[in-house]
Amino acid sequence: MAVDFRDESFPVLKEYLTYQGTVRQKSKKTVSEYFLDLRMFFRYLKLYYKIVPKDTEFEEIDIKDIDIDFLKRITLNDAYEFMSYLYNDRELNASSRARKCSSLKGFFKYITKKKHYLSSDPVEELELPKKKKALPKYLTLEQSIELLNAVEGAYKERDYAIITLFLNCGLRVSEMAGLNYTDIRSDNTVRILGKGNKERVIYLNQACIDAVNDYMRVRPVDEVKDKNALFISRNNNRMSVKTIQAMVYKYLEKIGLSSQGYSCHKLRHTAATLMYQHGGVDVRVLKDVLGHENLGTTEIYTHLSNEQMKNAAEANPLSGVHKKEE
Repeated sequence: MAVDFRDESFPVLKEYLTYQGTVRQKSKKTVSEYFLDLRMFFRYLKLYYKIVPKDTEFEEIDIKDIDIDFLKRITLNDAYEFMSYLYNDRELNASSRARKCSSLKGFFKYITKKKHYLSSDPVEELELPKKKKALPKYLTLEQSIELLNAVEGAYKERDYAIITLFLNCGLRVSEMAGLNYTDIRSDNTVRILGKGNKERVIYLNQACIDAVNDYMRVRPVDEVKDKNALFISRNNNRMSVKTIQAMVYKYLEKIGLSSQGYSCHKLRHTAATLMYQHGGVDVRVLKDVLGHENLGTTEIYTHLSNEQMKNAAEANPLSGVHKKEE
């Protein structure tokens, strides 16, 4: 849920957040996350510098009075003390701490390099906490087929089309909810509005084309409240992110995967993994299909399955060499 930062920010912070939203075209949710991260940092500093009494409720610390002189006082050590506070007092994991670290670095880079409010960036050398590199969770090919075969009920054409698009195109759930029927073009491509309002065009394979065509034959028309929406709820509204998530979870539960951490996002992981492992799709092409900004984000899908690793070991020309008998 987006937070309105305008009433709680000091002028320089408000300027930075407005820049992120208007010039960089970051989503409201992302801008809200930046604000919450930075507000926590500046609240912590007011306690750390003893500007407010130590028994002050953290959530009641006002940051609107922070000015350039305050920002000039901040050091790299202050930032590391904040990181220590996040770890020891807040007990945040490495991923959460890394996000707050990135928020700090982005803000200070802006006010130093772009606006020149500071002569040097105090957190330029701040290192991000090392995050555990967990492999993405995904369905196997067999489980994917089982999930598709589990679709039934009054909305089976709609649900089947959604799950087919998830498994074949790797859409984010927000992208799925935002699809308009006019986004699907006569050349069997679909326009996707991704994170940061960035557009990309992907091609639909025959399974997707057939599933969408089957759904369009039964898609409600007369009482639909959002005429452009592709996927319509039982109340004739555009399907929301939560509604799509609940629908997918229902079918995952049906095939016995609900308690194993699977979700809509895991279907995105599944699409990427199947394209890479079974389709031999180049990771640079996969990056564009998924709408990733950086290749490094996509490279997590280049992990190998156990079967592939076994085959690689057996393919080694030394695999058949045994110790010479004496």
